[in-house]
Amino acid sequence: MIVVIGSINMDLVLRVPRMPLPGETLTGGAFCTIPGGKGANQAVACARLSGNVAAGGQQVAMVGCVGDDAFGVTLRAALVGDGIIDSHITTLPGVASGIASILVDDNGQNSIVIAGGANDLLSPAHIDAAKELIEQADIVVLQLETPMATVVHAIKLARSLGKTVVLNPAPAASLPQGVLELVDYLIPNEIEAAMLAGVSPDGADAKALAAALQKLGSDNVIITLGSKGVHAALYGGDFTFPAEVVQAVDTTAAGDTFIGGFVAGLASGMDEAESIQQGQRAAAWSVTKPGAQTSIPHLHELF
Repeated sequence: MIVVIGSINMDLVLRVPRMPLPGETLTGGAFCTIPGGKGANQAVACARLSGNVAAGGQQVAMVGCVGDDAFGVTLRAALVGDGIIDSHITTLPGVASGIASILVDDNGQNSIVIAGGANDLLSPAHIDAAKELIEQADIVVLQLETPMATVVHAIKLARSLGKTVVLNPAPAASLPQGVLELVDYLIPNEIEAAMLAGVSPDGADAKALAAALQKLGSDNVIITLGSKGVHAALYGGDFTFPAEVVQAVDTTAAGDTFIGGFVAGLASGMDEAESIQQGQRAAAWSVTKPGAQTSIPHLHELF
């Protein structure tokens, strides 16, 4: 089983010809609402890229919070529709569900502003309540769109239970000392890696960043580089995986899709290189489609 602990958002997506300048009013194009949130996206990607549970695919469970509003109902239903176990998704009374306001330009690049809502209230108590679920997991996946204290508590619990811990340190933030030592796979992008390493992202070398993060305690560092591919610093050495060349329509959730493909690969018995390549194929497929969860492929679509 894979347990994903993290955020559940409704994405409010607006197409724009380009990003507006400060103080500018810009006429946009199509608007839509799409289930998202880094945690939920990664859970959906894990579920879809594991294949059919009846045929040996992994069960996936989500731990998170939604509000008692219409978005909360829709977000839960979307996760259940992908076969994700929702027993530890908590509906909080009188609280708004998290939302992300997303502008997507004609080049497929995005700009995102998040209002955490119910995600900001995911607490260590919610993690403790899900202990029996976490005990059933092989891999526990986390991000940083929920309170840091909760993330750290969850990492410590998962590690104490002998679980493989995967951390996507996004949005970029500093981590408390000692946390990286508890993470089996750290998966940042270049900006997040530079922030954690304490260096400027301008001109930062992926190999040097990965080495710096390993010195801080993370055994395995996988840095996603967008169109430049992936750099992985693993027990077996340093490896570079070139990206597939595609025409991007919308890069929203590409990183989440990569993580889901990677984790699903590990959970199914693939080695690290095979898992990274599966994540890359899935991410490349996702950027050719609009939206977050609407762009995440199923396993059979990759072959």
